[in-house]
Amino acid sequence: MAGPTTAERGARNPRDGSAGSDGSVRPPRQDEGGGRRRRPGSRALAVAVAAVLLVAGATWVLYGSQWLRAEHVSISGTEVLTPQQVQEVAAVPIGAPLIAVDTDAIEARLRQKLPRIDSVDVVRSWPHGIGLKVTERKPVLVLEKSGKFIEVDAKSVRFATVETAPKGVPRLELTTAGSPSVKRFGTGRLIAEAVRVRGDLPARILRDLTTVDVRSYDRISLEMKGGRTVLWGSSEEGEAKARTLTALMKAVPAARHFDVSAPTAPAVSGS
Repeated sequence: MAGPTTAERGARNPRDGSAGSDGSVRPPRQDEGGGRRRRPGSRALAVAVAAVLLVAGATWVLYGSQWLRAEHVSISGTEVLTPQQVQEVAAVPIGAPLIAVDTDAIEARLRQKLPRIDSVDVVRSWPHGIGLKVTERKPVLVLEKSGKFIEVDAKSVRFATVETAPKGVPRLELTTAGSPSVKRFGTGRLIAEAVRVRGDLPARILRDLTTVDVRSYDRISLEMKGGRTVLWGSSEEGEAKARTLTALMKAVPAARHFDVSAPTAPAVSGS
């Protein structure tokens, strides 16, 4: 049988190479069948370069450009403090890149130097602002000392000394001279007990409260408008004592003295 002719040898599959005039087969050229193939590494390099350029551009916009700079400070939530006081202590670096402003440091300065601040949210307001949302402490009791008044909040924090007692805030009296409670518990603990008692009082009774008198840990009494007094005892069983006192005041409205130190065995007198 005769072998393939020259034309038949020239019609071989291109993948197998092309046939030469002498019948030999040469490998396919790289540009045959659609052109030169791109090397896999070149695509990855292009992506990496693009990513580097993108990061560099974003970094410049955030840190190097004049577009995103701290230019103004907005303050909200102040009541006793003034916005100017807050802004001076906050010391926001005007003109600095907004992204570089240390919001944690601003919060720490405000809480350290202005104890009246209970909390503050420091937020970036893009593209040019810093926002300070202040929550001030509110006094629930006031302790008189040396002619001035120390404000105490609901967390038992003594946060400010003022010249004039705030209106509507009950007085706290520590008549603990000679009481072993001071040595055993400390003044701070006794103030916390008074705050706890005040917090257990229902609004109806709290409206008439003028003074919380602490003589010892387990001898706390209340002075009310109209000269009425309440022997409360310790701060324990506060809810039960509050319910009992409310019922007694309703049942015997003319009574002057109430004893709820043992809420299951209360007493009234002076009616």
